[in-house]
Amino acid sequence: MYHAVIIGGGACGLMCAVQAGYLGKKVLVLEKADKPGAKILISGGGRCNYTNLYASATNFISENEHFCKSAFSQFTVEDTISFFETYGIVGTEKTLGQLFPESNKAKDIVDVFVNLCHDFDQTILCNAEVKSVEQTVKGGFKVIYTLGTKTKEVEVPAVVVASGGLPVQKMGASDFGLKVARNFGLRVTKTAPALVPLTVTGKDADWFAALSGNSIFCRVSNSKISFEENILFTHWGLSGPSILQISSYWRPGETIEIDMLPQQSILDLIDSERLTNGKKLLLSLLAHLYSKKFAEALRKYLPVDKNLASLSKDDLYQIEHFIHHFEVKPAGDKGYDRAEVMRGGVATDELSSKTLEAKKVPGLFFGGECVDVTGWLGGYNFQWAWASGFVIAQNI
Repeated sequence: MYHAVIIGGGACGLMCAVQAGYLGKKVLVLEKADKPGAKILISGGGRCNYTNLYASATNFISENEHFCKSAFSQFTVEDTISFFETYGIVGTEKTLGQLFPESNKAKDIVDVFVNLCHDFDQTILCNAEVKSVEQTVKGGFKVIYTLGTKTKEVEVPAVVVASGGLPVQKMGASDFGLKVARNFGLRVTKTAPALVPLTVTGKDADWFAALSGNSIFCRVSNSKISFEENILFTHWGLSGPSILQISSYWRPGETIEIDMLPQQSILDLIDSERLTNGKKLLLSLLAHLYSKKFAEALRKYLPVDKNLASLSKDDLYQIEHFIHHFEVKPAGDKGYDRAEVMRGGVATDELSSKTLEAKKVPGLFFGGECVDVTGWLGGYNFQWAWASGFVIAQNI
């Protein structure tokens, strides 16, 4: 009756169902939550940053950095834009290539898929929890799931695992996809929260907490990469776009460096100001660059009550080092419930990059977040979900 069962009615699963419909293939989508696209609906604060104009393989973390190239060549950013425009979703670019629906409503994205699945007579069952996936003697698969109080099973020639990752448990997140992979003898890489706020403990914790709500444009870096966007001080440590970005590359025990004035030199600004107003307090200069509250908080580290003319060589070194090379050693992260995505997953060397089919298990496909392909913040992970859903639909 069905060409495939798709486990998960999120971004990848819904795109796969729709693309299968274009090809005349019938699928059964089994979604654990009470409605499809639950995580799409909360993404971007309910606005859904559904792709990024600049998405490429370089914006993704994986054991194999080249793995996602095939999928992105088969379903490009332009294909994503064209797909949604066909159904009335016009994109508006925000920061750094991030594309949002003109309506700013994530519901409009989900509605496109729900309506198309209806048109193609694809079956979506919500509140359907898959219990097991087993191979049959005929070479297909038996999928056992519960629907309400009833246990049901269906036999199909192909199974698509698009069940997402571990973040946001209240949205139905689980490690089900990883369990399926392991049950079939596929390797799973180490997983961890990604695009996640970082915590600060110890002697500086109170200083960070007192600045909660302050946002500053910074360059945040480690030995691998750097990002220039805002950081946000919180009661537990640091968040904001650049912190979320660096968190995907950060490992426990490592230090990150923050340049709090990435596009100017603090020493040049002090020298310039000294020429015209040497009596000006350092505090006044800093309050012009940052919020007054943040400038006042720097009293703990810098001689803010000195006037610019009286700053010594040691003072200037201290100021330059603090503003441009502020080091933080995070204690940890806020975990999966505050993470945007999961890092790691089904190992890419277990899958065909062209079809996303398991090499050892014909007919078993993995797409979206449960695969070891993790994108940056800003629509990249949605692009991977759409592309992987498209690719799988061509091959089931």
